[in-house]
Amino acid sequence: MWRIGRALLALSCAVAVGLTASDSHAQTFGIELHNNLMPASGGMAGASLSRPQDLQSAINGNPATLRQFQGIQFSFGGAWADADYRVNQTADLLDSPPGLGVDAFNAVSGTPGALLGNIGVTQDLDALGLPVTLGLGLISNAGAGVDFRRIPESNGTSAQYLALDMIAAAGVDVSERLSLGASFALGTSFLDGPFVDLGGMTPAYGVRFNVGANYQLAPATTLGAYWQSKKNFQFDDAALLPGGAAIDMSFDHPMNVGFGIANSSLMDGRLLLAADAIYKVHSEADFLRAIYDDQWAFQFGAQYSVTDSMRFRLGYGYNENPMKAAQLESVGRVDLPDGVPGVRYVQGQFAAITQHRITAGVGMRDVLPGIDFDLFGGFAFKETDQFADTIVTVSGNYWVGFGTAWRFGGRAAPSDMPATP
Repeated sequence: MWRIGRALLALSCAVAVGLTASDSHAQTFGIELHNNLMPASGGMAGASLSRPQDLQSAINGNPATLRQFQGIQFSFGGAWADADYRVNQTADLLDSPPGLGVDAFNAVSGTPGALLGNIGVTQDLDALGLPVTLGLGLISNAGAGVDFRRIPESNGTSAQYLALDMIAAAGVDVSERLSLGASFALGTSFLDGPFVDLGGMTPAYGVRFNVGANYQLAPATTLGAYWQSKKNFQFDDAALLPGGAAIDMSFDHPMNVGFGIANSSLMDGRLLLAADAIYKVHSEADFLRAIYDDQWAFQFGAQYSVTDSMRFRLGYGYNENPMKAAQLESVGRVDLPDGVPGVRYVQGQFAAITQHRITAGVGMRDVLPGIDFDLFGGFAFKETDQFADTIVTVSGNYWVGFGTAWRFGGRAAPSDMPATP
């Protein structure tokens, strides 16, 4: 029995380590990237829920803002994200059965940074007399990993996690001021969380729905909001227990509610200011509710158009530390045999503790006729937190990226909205 108990706890920690991969590399809150690695929004700390400056942000964020993109547009973006994720296990942990067999160690994860891509295409239907814009996207939701296998005391702690979303979205003008939108996402995730050779690469699929609205409050001011459902994954046969029995792991990406405001009334319309607030409902998400409290995240961005073809961007983001006080609770519908100490160990491997980040970017319009180019970079400040005998430090957290867009019969997303007739 002690081996089965150890296997259950090991699997839970493996999943936690796998999801930590998405946190430890440029992650800012929860397990999801939102629009923080998009070509233009990446330079504005992700702020994009009312006036996105790249089409991927509209597809992945508030679908009502798709109406700001005209003609046919295609964009490809990529980003490199890296961080030093250090675990200082200050005492031997759970040596007696059932247990993990982890001894004290202090090391940085050996997993390299993550290379993430985001692709999108939009098409308006105005030529058909329909005030509708359609969008399709392939979006990186999360991806990276942690690896302490070179540390004997870690007992082989290593995991990788990758999450991709295929999104179909549509935005429609219902009046001169109001746009509505909806999207459907099919997500695919791969988890490789072998802890003492218990698991292997396991795929899972989940669906998600998103509805949004965008309202032109004044000629230079817009308000946006969206609701995003949970996305449930069921990793079937995620690990084989001694004797050949298999167990499943369930967890959800959380429900999100977002609000955004944007204004371009300053400096003759050349300065765009944007702010977003996102509320993440971890308390209703399998797995995450054992580790995280519900969480607010705030994103502030600015874009200054030096000329019609050159734009500079800055951003700042802040989010609450979501780490939950330790309590006895199942993780992913699996009861941990070691109770509260087991939950604390999972938290130590799944510490989304980064709270402050700064970003910058530049956008160049019509580098060639109808072709735009964006660059961005960001840095998150060092954070440390302690979970019983486990101390986690995230430092050297940076990301850089780019995007190229091709426009056919339309303009780029404007920084200033036209006045209402």
